[in-house]
Amino acid sequence: MELLNVAAIVITITAILSYLNRRFLQFPTTIGVMSVSLMLSLLAFAIEALGYNGLTKQLSTLVESIDFNRVVMDFMLSFLLFAGALHVNINDLAEKKWSIGLMATVGVLVTTVIIGISSYFVFNAVGIEIPLIYCFVFGALISPTDPIAVLGILKKAGAPKSLETKVVGESLFNDGIAVVLFLVLANIALDPDSFTVSGTALLFVEEVVGGGLYGFVLGSLGYFLIKKVDDYHVEILLTLAMVIGGYSLAQALHVSGPLAIVTAGLMIGNKGRMLAMSDQTREHLDTFWELVDEILNTVLFVLVGIEVLVLTFTGKVMLAGIIIIPVTLLARLASTGLFTGLLRNKVAFTENAVWVLVWGGLKGAVSVALALSLPPGEIRDVLVAVTYVVVVFSIIAQGLTVGQLIERVIPKAKELP
Repeated sequence: MELLNVAAIVITITAILSYLNRRFLQFPTTIGVMSVSLMLSLLAFAIEALGYNGLTKQLSTLVESIDFNRVVMDFMLSFLLFAGALHVNINDLAEKKWSIGLMATVGVLVTTVIIGISSYFVFNAVGIEIPLIYCFVFGALISPTDPIAVLGILKKAGAPKSLETKVVGESLFNDGIAVVLFLVLANIALDPDSFTVSGTALLFVEEVVGGGLYGFVLGSLGYFLIKKVDDYHVEILLTLAMVIGGYSLAQALHVSGPLAIVTAGLMIGNKGRMLAMSDQTREHLDTFWELVDEILNTVLFVLVGIEVLVLTFTGKVMLAGIIIIPVTLLARLASTGLFTGLLRNKVAFTENAVWVLVWGGLKGAVSVALALSLPPGEIRDVLVAVTYVVVVFSIIAQGLTVGQLIERVIPKAKELP
């Protein structure tokens, strides 16, 4: 199927599902469209089971024509990270640098290890043979959190600004760290003989530190160019070039594109916004990137919902996925609880914030995309299906209830800075 036709169908489906959600369900947009698309996908399976053949095959052909991994990792992720970073106050981020930094780095490592070891025993217990190294790969890909679906809920529920900063700040950076860790572990799984501690450590540093430094240079260049003109058309085009061209160059340089784009976005959203833009430019830039963010996220969650059409599920895989759901939550609790405890005397934490950080740490499309990037085979099929189960539960069950959790456990009068 031609790219233009695929894009036309996906956008049309997204618009219709967005309308249905807003008209009838009134869920948060991303959660609503994913829920509806998932239900319609399951309905297609039910219709085919009743004897109406061909429907799921046609839909599966559409889904298979979309390279989900490339769409997310090579296109959408850069836009979403830049749009998210653009509206983060760097001063608020700096105040929470220790908690955000540790949760986004060491926290990802701790979560990866816990989930990797636990999932190895879970898979063996249900009769699925997955090598330990691939279990660690799974731990890495399921570790990053996605703030998009929950951010609006946090604001609506009146979550403290400090808690919102931690959730958003952590997720902006842990995507990049988790992607690098996933690539390192996946390379070891594919070629164990190439593994050396020094080589792996060097690769990790090159990706992470290199990505941050490259992002600083990219953001500085963007700031310099934007400061020299006063035309919002040109300035918005420059930010688009930073995202598209900057991300592509990061991949060519073998540094972390996600970390680079987050760094550049923080610079443009703070220093650039304050010192290089007119009021008119700021207004148009914010409107443009908010619209891009909303549209891409809505399309992305529709794609997550219909991805079920091409996945392979068995009883053992479903059972493993269901068991691993609480495993991921406990791993998240262990990592966040560890750092809130260690930093309690240095960093102010809103009372009971750890429960919101755990339940509000939703898994998203990045996890599915990373799983789909693995080489075809039985191991990939199992990991993709289990990842999908965890992600769907996270977005729907956690996403729809985190607001009530905030209202119940966060004391408004005791908000900390």
